[in-house]
Amino acid sequence: MDRLVIGLCGANFRVPARLYAIPDMDCSRCGNICSTPPRQELPLSTGFPGPDAERAFGRERRREALARVAARFRAQPDDATLPFDPVIDALGRRGERDLGVMTIPVGAIVGTVDRRPDTFDRSFRPRSPALRQRWERIAAARRRGEPMPPIDVFRVGDIYFVRDGHHRVSVARAFGDTSIEARVREVSTAVGATPELRVGDLSLKRHERLFWERVPLPPALRERIALFDEWRFAQLATLVEAWGLRASLARARLLPREEVATEWFRSDYEPVVAAVHEAGLGEGGTDAEQYLRVATLRYLVLGTHEASDDLIERLLGEDRTTAADEDTMVHRIRKELG
Repeated sequence: MDRLVIGLCGANFRVPARLYAIPDMDCSRCGNICSTPPRQELPLSTGFPGPDAERAFGRERRREALARVAARFRAQPDDATLPFDPVIDALGRRGERDLGVMTIPVGAIVGTVDRRPDTFDRSFRPRSPALRQRWERIAAARRRGEPMPPIDVFRVGDIYFVRDGHHRVSVARAFGDTSIEARVREVSTAVGATPELRVGDLSLKRHERLFWERVPLPPALRERIALFDEWRFAQLATLVEAWGLRASLARARLLPREEVATEWFRSDYEPVVAAVHEAGLGEGGTDAEQYLRVATLRYLVLGTHEASDDLIERLLGEDRTTAADEDTMVHRIRKELG
């Protein structure tokens, strides 16, 4: 018999009796996890591995379907597994080494190497009924206590991509495992990856990688550059390269990129950021975003690329020229700057 469930947000929806075993359900109205009223849980094991495996596969398929519907109601992108090759192309391959067999966290396995990304979702719940036979065979073997061989994965930053063992990962997550034995090969990249990485982030990651190739700051200084759209990475790199050209002309020698990056950071970026904070304008975005606004405004309004002690006052003070004030770009940047 179906049961009427009232979510925390007040949304009403009916849950078929066969779904009672699902611990929590995503409420499609509020996006919260709405707990259902007390209900009869399906037993974890009946003592019959085959039927238990069938039931577990059906439960994981229902969970995947519910998660997909909830994501659509929240206007979120489809949560498929990350594809290995596009991720590596965006991050920039540097090298590869064998780490041997080790225990890795199941929750950090979010990608696939060869399999189609739409076969499993990001939580490795099965998306296709075609996976049933092999999935249930592995699940039944787990129920019987049979040992599982290590899976094969690539490690990229803090995440893992499955080369072989997709069904074993899916079954492990369905059984509530938090770790799994894996044969690991580490791929080092120019830009790192965290478990929050999504397919929609790859374009930004690509531009971030290109930025560090053009502006090769030391790792300790890179942490102080935070940008969140492709245009800003490209624009800032162009400004730094222009700064380096002027510095090279002034010294009558071509400065290498590493020297340009470090000297730009020390002699222009840090003073401008310090002036922004001193003027109380640090709430308009990251330091890098504020620097980009000041550097652009500095040329549009003052016609110079040079920093000065009264730079912010001259850009935002009362002595603005009428022509600059009428420029829509100047007006927009001043408004964003604060």
